[in-house]
Amino acid sequence: MHIVLPNAFDLAPTLQHGQNRKRNPRITSADHVLSLIHAKILSERVVDLPVQFSQMGQRLSEPVITQLMTSALADPEMLSLAAGFTDNSWLPKALVGKAAARLTSDTSDPETLQYGTNQGRHSLRKAICCLVSSHAGEDATRFHPEQVFLTQGSQQALYLAMQVLCDPGDIVLVEEPTYFVFMEMLAGLGIEARAIPYSSKTGIDFEKFGDLIDVLQSEGDWNRVSAVYLESYFSNPSSRSLSTEAKVGLAECLQARGCLLPIIEDAAYRDLYYQTPWPAESTLSMPAFSGFPVLYLGTFDKPFASGLKSGFGICNHKEWISNMLHAKGHQDFGSSNFVQALLEDIVDTEDYGIYVSGLRTHYESKAALVQEVLEAEGLTRKGWRWENPSGGLYFWLEGPEELDTSIGSDFCEACLANKVLYVPGDLCFAGRQPRNCVRLSFGVLLGDRLEEAVRRFARTAKAFSE
Repeated sequence: MHIVLPNAFDLAPTLQHGQNRKRNPRITSADHVLSLIHAKILSERVVDLPVQFSQMGQRLSEPVITQLMTSALADPEMLSLAAGFTDNSWLPKALVGKAAARLTSDTSDPETLQYGTNQGRHSLRKAICCLVSSHAGEDATRFHPEQVFLTQGSQQALYLAMQVLCDPGDIVLVEEPTYFVFMEMLAGLGIEARAIPYSSKTGIDFEKFGDLIDVLQSEGDWNRVSAVYLESYFSNPSSRSLSTEAKVGLAECLQARGCLLPIIEDAAYRDLYYQTPWPAESTLSMPAFSGFPVLYLGTFDKPFASGLKSGFGICNHKEWISNMLHAKGHQDFGSSNFVQALLEDIVDTEDYGIYVSGLRTHYESKAALVQEVLEAEGLTRKGWRWENPSGGLYFWLEGPEELDTSIGSDFCEACLANKVLYVPGDLCFAGRQPRNCVRLSFGVLLGDRLEEAVRRFARTAKAFSE
């Protein structure tokens, strides 16, 4: 290996960068020069010895969402309908700024800038119980602050749940379609996803679901099933919600077979309804799920500020939450205390409710624009189908049956060439089928750019649907 050592004159610009020195820029301290030489040596040293990674390390691959985000950022002309980002123009700078000022004033308690507890601030956990119980039908007696824990977004809570419930080779039952980032997490952990059959009438096809359980039991695989994952409210990717009847039917179907599996209910988009909240109460409150271990997940990322990366879980099973907190303690021994203090200062105020209400109206208008463009472009006449969402951030489109929209397909490459990104729908199915669906996110883009992105997609879709 050959290393070229820099001299002090080569390093002078580096030493002066960002500094307003009055002395000769070529006169530097010897220690500083030596430290920069050392840094340069390390940066140029190539380590090519093989490393033996764990089985998990060998299973991991770059998440699709990071690939899509990289593509969007690398080309300023690329318009992204892929990443589920929230709208920059509506991020609550004023609310957060005022709260931060209060927390850092001369008279404030500096403890908010200190480490916090592993489970999270008690007052915020209490406020979370109030937020969840404010939804119609919720039974506030069925959950309390000691069952709540704070996480780095609800994604961390999902990871903790899988980490303590599942071993490689286990099975998790998921809806179809489901959250594709969760699917990638399962794959990385060596966990298999099996689809709960969908019905457009009831949400779940209970006859086929019963058949699935029977097959798993007869083949000796049922003992590998560790949990059920549901997205009950304006889900990602489909923007569908589960009715009370569907949830009760799921509980009854499992109970009839003596299978009280842990239930994970992801409610990340519950507060992003447009006109009216989805009327079904959570599995925490439903009598049908009495006896089931339940983990209810929520977040402040989607309805408030995604950059704060703050989610929460409410778990009715003492040992389950204890194990998740042990695992979390090994990871970070507590999410950001200051972020929690900010939220604690904001979420139980009238201003928070006003902000979220305005955000709902904003996203409703963006959804209406997407619907208008899709209709104007005549996609339905080309065999495309979708439902106009009543909440959330996504449109779920189904193309003609013979169309392939998966990554690397001709359709996908044509969209890239036309400078528009989407999420291929096959990523959202346990069996990677069907391959004719797409998810469009309208969270980030505004006005003319959103309209142009949808037109680019629609015109590509029409060209492939002739």
